[in-house]
Amino acid sequence: MPRIFLKDLLRYSLYSKIKLSHRNGSGASLVSLLTTLIISCSPELPSQSSSDMPTANLSEAVSQPNENLITAESGEWAAYGADLGNTKYAPLEEINAANINEVEIAWRRPALDPRYLQLNPNQRFSSNYVAAAVVRGGIGYIPNAVGLVEAFDPGTGETVWVQEAPGGAEGLPGAPTRGIAYWDNGTEQRVIVQRGTFLYALDAKTGSAIESFGIAGRVNLQLMPAEFERFRWGGVPMIVGDVVIIGQAMSDSFSNKEAFRGDVHAFDVVTGELVWTYNTIPQEGQFGTATWQDRSWSYSGHAPVWALFSADEELGLVYMPISSATNDMYGGHRLGDNLFSQSLVAVDAKTGTRVWHFQTVHHGLWDYDPPAAPIVMDINIEGREVKAVAQITKQGFVFTFNRETGEPIWDIEEREVPTSSTPGEVTSPTQPFPSRPAAFDRQGATVENLIDFTPELRDEALAILSKYVSGPLFTPPSIRSEDPDGTQGTIQLPGSQGGGDVQGAAFDHETGILYVPSITAPFVADLEPGDPQFTNLAYVKGARRWIGGPRGLPLFKPPYGRITAINMNTGDHIWMVPNGVGPINHPAIRHLKFERLGVPGRPSPLVTKTLLFIGEGQTNLRPGGRVPADMPIEIATNSGGPTFRAYDKNNGGILWEIELEAGTTGAPISYMHEGRQTILVAIGDRDYSPELVAFQLP
Repeated sequence: MPRIFLKDLLRYSLYSKIKLSHRNGSGASLVSLLTTLIISCSPELPSQSSSDMPTANLSEAVSQPNENLITAESGEWAAYGADLGNTKYAPLEEINAANINEVEIAWRRPALDPRYLQLNPNQRFSSNYVAAAVVRGGIGYIPNAVGLVEAFDPGTGETVWVQEAPGGAEGLPGAPTRGIAYWDNGTEQRVIVQRGTFLYALDAKTGSAIESFGIAGRVNLQLMPAEFERFRWGGVPMIVGDVVIIGQAMSDSFSNKEAFRGDVHAFDVVTGELVWTYNTIPQEGQFGTATWQDRSWSYSGHAPVWALFSADEELGLVYMPISSATNDMYGGHRLGDNLFSQSLVAVDAKTGTRVWHFQTVHHGLWDYDPPAAPIVMDINIEGREVKAVAQITKQGFVFTFNRETGEPIWDIEEREVPTSSTPGEVTSPTQPFPSRPAAFDRQGATVENLIDFTPELRDEALAILSKYVSGPLFTPPSIRSEDPDGTQGTIQLPGSQGGGDVQGAAFDHETGILYVPSITAPFVADLEPGDPQFTNLAYVKGARRWIGGPRGLPLFKPPYGRITAINMNTGDHIWMVPNGVGPINHPAIRHLKFERLGVPGRPSPLVTKTLLFIGEGQTNLRPGGRVPADMPIEIATNSGGPTFRAYDKNNGGILWEIELEAGTTGAPISYMHEGRQTILVAIGDRDYSPELVAFQLP
């Protein structure tokens, strides 16, 4: 039987430094706003509600109170992103620039342990294996291809224990998630994982369920009424102290204006009791309702944290990148800025009380939700040590704030942007633009950004552009004309998958350099009238397809995938290089002898003391869906490649590369175990069963 794979699933800032810029070229006026608002978005305080697997033989773990220091002190990979701040930095150098060419594949581990196949030999599972391991106490932990936790020996990849499938074979089907959270109070260690509609607590030594957590070791996350969507997520639980915080994933393009909110929930890591709920769309009496005209907050929904949380355990703060409100391309039913959609919000981990926030997009229409974990960093600004947090965005910005107060590190300008011609829509007149760092990818579907490899290709690109509405960043979506000679929507650059995206960035604690992978990938933001039989929205999304350029080339200039190094102490770009070869052998440009043009995959980075590791992203994409029939798959958004590389982090030079059997699907990690450094990454696609691949020196 062939395997069938399943698809993977401020303007009101408390402290703002806002500069208003005007298109007419007149001098910009600096308006410093210091708002000491005491009103907070108060959390809801709900009442309390209601197989034979091998056992690990582990010694008692040592208490390590500060999660942010574990990776640096022990060589372990303490959390999904190395630490609670999601820096993706490992201060290791056994594998370095001098010996990287000696690295070899040490072991491989399948994405689903063979003992699960004893329950069902024909079990289907996703080839898009997005997980990354956590290594604590000499054991690796990772969700497998169906979302159950497997523990393994970090030195050999051999199984230590596997989580029992709830209900046996019937409970085996599931989707992979990105990772687990690890809790250690000095005497007890737990693995916390979200799978489907449940949050599980497992004994880190044995994998057995913690019976005192929730009901028989799990908590039901289906807190929405039955008539709404089923809970789903694929992120990583965030543990701060004794509280575990959970997001959720929801459709941004819901069929009606009424929808359920994507509220953030926190649970007691010991008992599983609900501790607090944060309303991502404010409710009656809460701060932010004034940004929703005509009480549209009362019926509007979604705006979840579908991406990843970050935290500063010392400050007791959790940083939440909140997504789009429904509908993400038309907002005539939710006029106003719509807090807290498309915002970075810092809350007290114990209570869920909002401490500060900043909205990165007002009245979102572009699917420009903050897609990546905020990165917690300590930087030096003109000789002053600053506790900062940086948010990577799809539109190609790095928003940087004092993580204690929310004050921007560098001025953020409110600039005028294009307005919408869609009936009923009222766009925000301005959007926030950071003054530093500069954008890390191309912005705007403009003539200047079109390919110009040859005059003929430029003319053909202009002809394609003329069929659509186009313009600078934040040009709104537009109605697709029924007239074939009319415009067919708005070309949006960056598209709905960036710019930056869920892969985030990596931050080097020692140098202050941020490494940001991104793609130059447009899409068509088209609207069509809503059919009253199916929706009460005046307009809904169209096909939202990717768009190619002339003769099977991309429409815009390269690189199509890139890495940008940014000095976060100054906000200056240090270097930028294409990531991947790209269409250099296309007949129309082969004679130009390009070395690299980049590929539009979305790989996650890993930085060590001397090296930057990154793949090219998944190779799962196939024709159909959002990929037009005449668009070569290799130039389509999210189409990566099989090569995994080590770059010189000082200048972006390639020091080592290996072609694997499939593209990288999960974030690479690095750790020391028994005196040996390992680089570990997940790969897989529809033609190659997903697995973990471990690299070591001989």
